Amino acid sequence: MATPLTDQEKRKQISIRGIVGVENVAELKKGFNRHLHFTLVKDRNIATPRDYYFALAHTVRDHLVGRWIRTQQFYYEADPKRVYYLSLEFYMGRTLQNTMINLGLQNACDEAIYQPHKLTSHNDNADFFSLGLDMEELEEMEEDAGLGNGGLGRLAACFLDSMATLGLAAYGYGIRYEYGIFNQKIRDGWQVEEADDWLRHGNPWEKARPEYMLPVHFYGRVEETRDGPKWVDTQVVLAMPYDTPIPGYMNNTVNTMRLWSARAPNDFNLKDFNVGDYIQAVLDRNLAENISRVLYPNDNFFEGKELRLKQEYFVVAATLQDIIRRFKTTKKGVPGRTSFKSFPDKVAIQLNDTHPAMAIPELMRIFLDIEKIDWDTAWDLTRRTFAYTNHTVLPEALERWPVQLMEKLLPRHLQIIYQINQAHLDKIAALYPNDMDKLRTMSLIEEDGSKRVNMAHLCIVGSHAVNGVAEIHSNIIKTQVFRNFSELEPNKFQNKTNGITPRRWLLLCNPGLAELIAEAIGEDYVRDLGELRMLNDLVNDATFIRDVSKVKQDNKVKFAQYLEKEYPVKINPASMFDVHVKRIHEYKRQLLNCLHIITMYNRIKMNPTAPFVPRTVIIGGKAAPGYHMAKMIIKLITSVADVVNNDPVVGSKLKVIFLENYRVSLAEKVIPATDLSEQISTAGTEASGTGNMKFMLNGALTIGTMDGANVEMAEEAGEENLFIFGMRVEDVAEMDKKGYDAMAYYKKIPELKQVMDQITSGFFSPKNPELFKDLTEMLFKHDRFKVFADFEAYVKCQEKVSKLYKNPVEWTKMVIKNIAATGKFSSDRTIKEYATEVWGVEPTNLKIPPPSEPREAIEETVKALKKM
Repeated sequence: MATPLTDQEKRKQISIRGIVGVENVAELKKGFNRHLHFTLVKDRNIATPRDYYFALAHTVRDHLVGRWIRTQQFYYEADPKRVYYLSLEFYMGRTLQNTMINLGLQNACDEAIYQPHKLTSHNDNADFFSLGLDMEELEEMEEDAGLGNGGLGRLAACFLDSMATLGLAAYGYGIRYEYGIFNQKIRDGWQVEEADDWLRHGNPWEKARPEYMLPVHFYGRVEETRDGPKWVDTQVVLAMPYDTPIPGYMNNTVNTMRLWSARAPNDFNLKDFNVGDYIQAVLDRNLAENISRVLYPNDNFFEGKELRLKQEYFVVAATLQDIIRRFKTTKKGVPGRTSFKSFPDKVAIQLNDTHPAMAIPELMRIFLDIEKIDWDTAWDLTRRTFAYTNHTVLPEALERWPVQLMEKLLPRHLQIIYQINQAHLDKIAALYPNDMDKLRTMSLIEEDGSKRVNMAHLCIVGSHAVNGVAEIHSNIIKTQVFRNFSELEPNKFQNKTNGITPRRWLLLCNPGLAELIAEAIGEDYVRDLGELRMLNDLVNDATFIRDVSKVKQDNKVKFAQYLEKEYPVKINPASMFDVHVKRIHEYKRQLLNCLHIITMYNRIKMNPTAPFVPRTVIIGGKAAPGYHMAKMIIKLITSVADVVNNDPVVGSKLKVIFLENYRVSLAEKVIPATDLSEQISTAGTEASGTGNMKFMLNGALTIGTMDGANVEMAEEAGEENLFIFGMRVEDVAEMDKKGYDAMAYYKKIPELKQVMDQITSGFFSPKNPELFKDLTEMLFKHDRFKVFADFEAYVKCQEKVSKLYKNPVEWTKMVIKNIAATGKFSSDRTIKEYATEVWGVEPTNLKIPPPSEPREAIEETVKALKKM
């Protein structure tokens, strides 16, 4: 009888992760051994799992370097139009496995790592893979690069993957935060933040480029000279670039993400040379270097902090210098560019939300003050270069910088913004004579109270294209948030529905499903997710239904084992995994989910013998450290979990887990195991969402409102294949007009009344009955997101979910229909639309030649480094 294949052996056979070649395996072993000795200076007696991770990472990176250099050479020679994606956040997660997959090395690495070998000698040249290393253990050694809060930063990471896969000459520019998004600990049910020192062990994927260090200026004053305004007496901070390779999927393209780190200059400008002043001056270097110290953890709330404005200007000032250097540099034998007429033909800059908006006045400053271009020409070039993506309609999230702060920090830029605004208002006044309201609402400068610069208005006026990130969101910004601007320039406003990369969010995180799909329809779907439509032919195929169901169950068993290791709760893998993971915010309505959990608990308690579809409700996400209400929501969820999980009457019917420290690497574990995806924001508040797409691709069904990309998911899969409930955008608008009366719902719905009475009476907080008073008062008196209004519809919809879950065949058929409908939600499709409709570049998927042999590569390196 044949021995069944182990999981490791199954993984080796997965064709879409690369074909295993004997030469490849031998080469990887040799590289691993070399790096363990010569890079890490360790032998097998003292090497730790982290050392083995670093040895493997360096080995894999070796396979990137030739391709990386060759890609940059190719761009230098071909001189295509380049795309620059400016973002204050890149939520990259881990890099090792993604790189192995995109290079087609996953299986060869697995083979080299897993295959047992006998030691042939006892010297230091023995086969280090005979240690029986576990690939998953090595992958767990890698720190998440958590340089983002949530969706906006993760979108930027998906876009980089797609731009490389499509062969675009593209660059990501951001900040190399020393501390990323905080690590979340749950202590006594409360969120506690700990610093994310993600670089403490080093980062094998980045390459410092001190030779490209650039000065960035702050403060000072503007001096009027014969040659025009001059920004003088500034304080200088240096921007040190760190480059990370971004490999495309199986195409030899390796693009660059360049992140800037703040460094203090060496000249301390000491007046006295006594020891005290010198020591203090050295210590004061930290003040300059604080700029890149930490990621701001507020994603949907604007805080007008000076350090944040410094970060925003720091990244755009360094980036624009770099862009202009690259624009002026032409290939050998061709004179360098001195005219900027072709700048928008060679440079496209995408602003990922308003955070990099200072790029607009900064490029104007460079054109006017340094390159001596006249205003009209400079403004025309600037507008044709920039495009702006809006990510939120929440008013508290929109950036409005105090004029007083900007005048102190960036005085020349404020002058330029005033001049841009004057020309803009003159145009409006000419079109709408005597319409003071239009002038007031469309001005870049808000004057009610203290003067502020509206950064969204600056982005709209200074860009040639503005887009939302889902159809419903783009319509809201056109017809409501920026209606006057849209009426002024209707052709400027577009929609670009967000997407996700199928490489990370299927191949990497769900290899079982990825291989099953490849066996059914071939491997082309990895590059063209629209191919998944072919799965519709298999909706009634009993074998395929069984196989899809088995993959899901295997993922659930694996995740249940993880949960039981991390939390003191026994998980039933046969229960429905009902998952709600995203940042904790009132508009995302984790509270609505929590009220439903309590409702289910009450139903079980009232009739313990009644039939009940078992559920494991999993909620995860981080609350901004200063967001009191979000932290109270976490405390309520954990308090409810304590009661539910320890009630013997409830038993295994209902379990509640709050996932601590939700992050990219944890998303890769929970998403493939999910049955039900919670996307329940109030209609009209979520710009798009991308978690919804990840769950859909991985075989979860969605319960959600008609909000964000849920609307398009329902269009693609058919509304009957999602569990849609609740108010639509127009219903919310109507309720806003009439007024929302929370108390009326409380009095009308008995189960809601019972739940709220339990919370207010201290049922879930017996030691402190008043603990949730702030939360209940908000729900009753000033809930902008109308939780009670959707409660009844939500509970009824959840009953439909439970009913279908009892019929596994019909449930899985609906799952297959959803997976088949995810083609639209690939970030490859999104990037193709940006490329052709915004940036004016063709995604040609240029065939970059494979890297040279090592000896030739070394010679090429010297030439190419100057071109990067």
